[in-house]
Amino acid sequence: MREGLLMTLAWLLVWAVAITALSIGLQRLARREPFWVQLVIVVAATVGVFVAGVVNAFNAMAITESDLATVWVILAAAGAVAIAMSLILGFRLSRSTTRLIADAARIGRGEVLGSDRPLATDPAGSAELTALADELARTSRRLEESRAREAAIESARRELVAWISHDLRTPLATLRAMAEAVEDGVATDASDYHRRMIAETDHMAAMVNDLLELSTLEAGTLTLRREPVELYDLASDVLAELTPLAAQRGVALDGGESSGGRVVADARTASRALRNVVLNAIMYSVEGGIVTVGFGQGSAPDGSREALVWVQDTCGGIAEEDLPHLFAPGWRKSESRGRAVGQNRGGSLYAGAGVGLSVVAGIVQAHGGRVTVENRNGGCRFTLAFPVDAP
Repeated sequence: MREGLLMTLAWLLVWAVAITALSIGLQRLARREPFWVQLVIVVAATVGVFVAGVVNAFNAMAITESDLATVWVILAAAGAVAIAMSLILGFRLSRSTTRLIADAARIGRGEVLGSDRPLATDPAGSAELTALADELARTSRRLEESRAREAAIESARRELVAWISHDLRTPLATLRAMAEAVEDGVATDASDYHRRMIAETDHMAAMVNDLLELSTLEAGTLTLRREPVELYDLASDVLAELTPLAAQRGVALDGGESSGGRVVADARTASRALRNVVLNAIMYSVEGGIVTVGFGQGSAPDGSREALVWVQDTCGGIAEEDLPHLFAPGWRKSESRGRAVGQNRGGSLYAGAGVGLSVVAGIVQAHGGRVTVENRNGGCRFTLAFPVDAP
């Protein structure tokens, strides 16, 4: 009896190996076929191994031919039902995978998939397929957001190029006119013309420097040489440099009474950021106005300590809906706003390219800080927050 059992198990193992090898070969041949074909092969192989085991078992047993015929009928019916069920399930799973393929094609065309995907309620959709469908929907939304950001950046760049072209054309035309006047001998005061030409070239050089600084910030290649820096010393140097310009425009400068905090920062770039903010405040303050620089202490959103330096102007304030755009490269409320800065008080000498505040935001963020703006006391207050401890 024991020998008969071992023989039956041996034959079962032989049939199982043969059927498994055959099913693997069929799957390789059908690797380009739909999913339901693969499923049918797996189910058929399973049924085949089961039938082989039952047949071997009954061959080892003493049963009548009629009973054996009955077993064959039952096995054939059960196998047919199993194959039919595998076909039904395979078709439904193929339908789900077809939907996923269609969703992937839609993403490729730039369409956005909704959050209510059909697979979420499809009883044939497995947990893996449903998770894949949800991930495709999230991916499509992220891609749409990325495309929107890219479009906004590209639009800002085109606008910046337009502003730069306009702002460079004006001083270049002025330089040409003054050079021709000096060459033709019609200039009544050649030395004054020379001074104005130098001022125009300084203006263009400042614009180019702003663009180079902005490109460095956007590329993430800005190198900071950190050292202990007193914000009060930086502010004092900036105010001393811009005092003649402020006097020319009829604006008073006030360095405040409080002393600034000590931070670990790059003195050159931090001074550049503060200078841009003070210069912006001077240019937009009304004649007879005052620009005040003050200092303070604060806390970042993560609870870390910050040293604050703020600049208050008397520009009359900015519309609330425009405040979030002030640090966008090249943004201006209107072309007339840009021209108004340079009218009368010095011509176009200090009408910038619209990137000064963008440079400010980039420099402060590179230090691990933040810059904010708000309307206060009949003007705007820009606050530069530097972390006390170097990141």
